[in-house]
Amino acid sequence: MELKQKQQKTIRIIITGGTFDKQYDELRGELTLRKTHLPEILKQVRCTIPITLEINQLKDSLEMVEEDRRKIIDACVSSEEDWIIITHGTDTMDVTARTLLSTFRGKEKTIVLTGAMIPYSVSGSDAIFNLGCSISAVQLLPHGVYVCMNGKLFPAETVRKNVHLGIFE
Repeated sequence: MELKQKQQKTIRIIITGGTFDKQYDELRGELTLRKTHLPEILKQVRCTIPITLEINQLKDSLEMVEEDRRKIIDACVSSEEDWIIITHGTDTMDVTARTLLSTFRGKEKTIVLTGAMIPYSVSGSDAIFNLGCSISAVQLLPHGVYVCMNGKLFPAETVRKNVHLGIFE
């Protein structure tokens, strides 16, 4: 018996910045956004799923305004892929998720937002774990908009960040 292999779908990762991609700037003595770490992470974890990376912006989510969220929506709309992961700052990830939901409710795309509480470039980061969970989740979830953080999945309609505990619920 011959088994036919299904064509592997591609995942698009839209990079928007946030703590996920921050790194320590020794001259300024602060965490800054200069580049994305996604190519390095995907190589390190030996990911074999076809992935297309798109840098949309490199911004702290506290600095995001409506125009920045519009750029994210436009990138999702123009994406040929229907599996989309968005790396995003955790402070306003829930706001962006709900904004996306208003555009993509009932559409044939699965969008998962993820981020990190500790930058990838800092020891003890949750970035790799959150990205890995998101890569699996986007392939298994029904169409819709979700947040994936620290091993949990949340529908965009109900997710919120508990700033007192530093978790999503």
